[in-house]
Amino acid sequence: MSYKTYEEYTQPFVDEIKSNYLSIIENIGEDPSRNGILKTPERAAKAMQFLTQGYEMDPQKILLGAMFEEDYDDMVLIKDIELYSLCEHHMLPFFGKVHVAYIPNGKIVGLSKIPRIVDVFARRLQVQERLTHDILECINNTLQPKGVAVVIEAQHMCMMMRGVQKQNSATTTSGFRGEFKNQETRNEFLKLIG
Repeated sequence: MSYKTYEEYTQPFVDEIKSNYLSIIENIGEDPSRNGILKTPERAAKAMQFLTQGYEMDPQKILLGAMFEEDYDDMVLIKDIELYSLCEHHMLPFFGKVHVAYIPNGKIVGLSKIPRIVDVFARRLQVQERLTHDILECINNTLQPKGVAVVIEAQHMCMMMRGVQKQNSATTTSGFRGEFKNQETRNEFLKLIG
């Protein structure tokens, strides 16, 4: 999975979204011809294409491209994966950390692929609950491990900047499959992510 550079944006997408941002800027009462705002519609359109490029990516293909047979059946944990996404309700950012663990069943995956899967699903309009589920089910269905665990801890700008304006609130979601439904295995995972 590679991320878009400014030269790789889809121009028809940028042009259409740019005109929408121009309308928004005018409708909120700002002067779109002002020097500091002049290029904002195009920059915002490119930012939006970057932030939603997960729709163009196949997470299963990413995992399948780096699966290896390995006789290892203890927990594999990748923790503190940085997360940046857009809330589908207000299109404001939410950000935090993702912790993913799995217990292999004859197959492992390249370690960098787990954060890539997080990014694929995070770079779509999301709610944290579905994001947790999407990551969990993708790994579970593709690797078919003995168990998978996903915990996401995030802060939501829609709660911090508007609405209830609670600056120190955080949301935690979790999902467990297979051996992680066993209390002892789950507790080991939760202790490791601390």
